[in-house]
Amino acid sequence: MTHSQKIETMIRNGSDQLYTICYPNPDKETIILLHGGPGAPDDFLWFAPEFEENFQIITFHQRGTRKSPCLSGDYSIEAYIADINTIANQFGLEKFHLFGHSWGGLYAQIYANKNPDRLLSLLLSSSGTGTGSQWQEMEKEMMRYNRKHCTFLEWTKMGLNTLLGGLGSSKASQALFRQVVRNYNADYPAFHDVKLDMSNVSVQASNQTRKEITAYPLLPRLEHPPFPITVTFGDNDIFGASGHFVISRYPSAQVFTIKNSGHFPFLHNPQDYFAILHQHFQP
Repeated sequence: MTHSQKIETMIRNGSDQLYTICYPNPDKETIILLHGGPGAPDDFLWFAPEFEENFQIITFHQRGTRKSPCLSGDYSIEAYIADINTIANQFGLEKFHLFGHSWGGLYAQIYANKNPDRLLSLLLSSSGTGTGSQWQEMEKEMMRYNRKHCTFLEWTKMGLNTLLGGLGSSKASQALFRQVVRNYNADYPAFHDVKLDMSNVSVQASNQTRKEITAYPLLPRLEHPPFPITVTFGDNDIFGASGHFVISRYPSAQVFTIKNSGHFPFLHNPQDYFAILHQHFQP
């Protein structure tokens, strides 16, 4: 199985379409990947080579981002949950592993709360920490982290771009995401110049999804999940105390703090990070 053997397809969910990439491996278990944001797609090119030999891997651009047009304008949590079910059904999956990074980790938790019977396992990588008031607390922590990791001029521009993004400017939102990535890599000189493609950051997906998460009820504690859970955070992650929301929500989870790592452990400390992932995803 080589990295180039992938199938790209558009999967329809009502009037919306989801650009989906599958690294086919028909006789193996499937991992579905959920990218961060909301509104900032990732094709997980760093993930696929590690696991495509032993698993079938599926990733997709979430509704409204890059190649997944959201004509309905529906960014409800119910629509997000239906997207995963639609993709899983399209590939004939009764059960699958779910992996989420950042916002994708919170998306994965919301899905797991509603559809625990479909999951083989859950891996939360530097995951968003909660919905409702917990999301608001997490955003304050992210703001403090960003303020500490950029210059006064950069911080002023971030404020302006946040304001313009809130008013619907995609260019402002893209500039904001670019600065955020610089801030998250600020403590790791080797990655100062890493540029992630922000050309299609979706301000609508970002703004509308954030409204939905803020209005969503707090996620319940899951005492006895029917599947294994692994939680990872960097020792210098963007979240502070709110990380405990995740850890206390899943008392049976294996929790790892990755040394010498921020919010992007696959860049900052891939050796330790992938060792944990391989331990979790044992074929």
